[in-house]
Amino acid sequence: MSVNLDEYLKSGMENIIKGAMDISRFNLRQSMFMAEFSRSAKKAAKNRDKYKSMGHHIPPFLIASITSRCNLHCAGCYARAINSCNDKSVVRQLTGEEWKKVFFEARDLGISFIILAGGEPMVRRDVINVAGQVRDIIFPIITNGTLINYQYIEEFKKHRNLIPIISIEGGKDITNKRRGDGVYEKIDKAMQELSKNHIITGASLTVTRENLDEVLSDAYVSELNKKGCSVMLFIEYVDVSGKSEFTITDTEREVMNERLEKLREEHSDMLLVAFPGDERKAGGCLAAGRGFFHINSQGGAEPCPFSPYSDVNIRDTSLIDALQSKLFRKLSDSELLNQEHTGGCVLFGQDEAVKKLLD
Repeated sequence: MSVNLDEYLKSGMENIIKGAMDISRFNLRQSMFMAEFSRSAKKAAKNRDKYKSMGHHIPPFLIASITSRCNLHCAGCYARAINSCNDKSVVRQLTGEEWKKVFFEARDLGISFIILAGGEPMVRRDVINVAGQVRDIIFPIITNGTLINYQYIEEFKKHRNLIPIISIEGGKDITNKRRGDGVYEKIDKAMQELSKNHIITGASLTVTRENLDEVLSDAYVSELNKKGCSVMLFIEYVDVSGKSEFTITDTEREVMNERLEKLREEHSDMLLVAFPGDERKAGGCLAAGRGFFHINSQGGAEPCPFSPYSDVNIRDTSLIDALQSKLFRKLSDSELLNQEHTGGCVLFGQDEAVKKLLD
């Protein structure tokens, strides 16, 4: 089936922006910001079209892992499994000024969403402060929620383009089992404070065979909504620890998509998004610049966080040239992004094949 990638991405962007505007309609400050951002997003789309006419495909999304440090040791953490997150002293990580250059360059290219990840991104207050200044881009911050304090609350109130997305596994028992004793209680307190201050908040849930029924139930989604959660990201589990029995099957993925459609109808005041989504409709995986790409904490431009390989560093080149890297072009020309796979990532199980493309 022939896929028009630009139309697919455009439709996806429009749906996300519309959803974000809908959930903001009862929050005056956020609603005003979203109206402003909607205008910026239209300008960004024109910029992407301009670069397309020049032979450059610009994805609307970027994932930025702004640190390798984290204060937790969660079971099954992919970042620790591939050593992009560790407890060693940080080495040559991008400075706040270097990230500032990346963010403004991304804005000028037409990138509208930059997901801040880690490690735990909230250990880099300097970078988050810089992100807040780039109002043409929305920065979802994927955080474990344990470092949210008064200072961060004030930062989120001031900069409405910063959206805290708190990682949670489901209820108290399963969250503390994977993330550590007492983490659920800290998350719950953080959500209460964010809600009290009328800050748009989200939750990121890694969907496994263990928690699928719980996190995709109306009762659970309603519970998070009552706590002030307006955005939910459902991310398919990627097996990094040899426990493939937690990986959802194709049948369970279909069940997940059906439940999501029903939940979207019942919770029109929430934005519910699945990753990686339906790759068949997108003509394959969206990594390597097709729909998004990843910059690691040291500046390496990678296909995605699960495929930590790079042949170019944004310290040494522009963002647009990084998108034209040999690795990205070889991946786009190969069939690797269309491979059948289990779990939420096609490239994670293709290490050797990706390494060969670096030669």
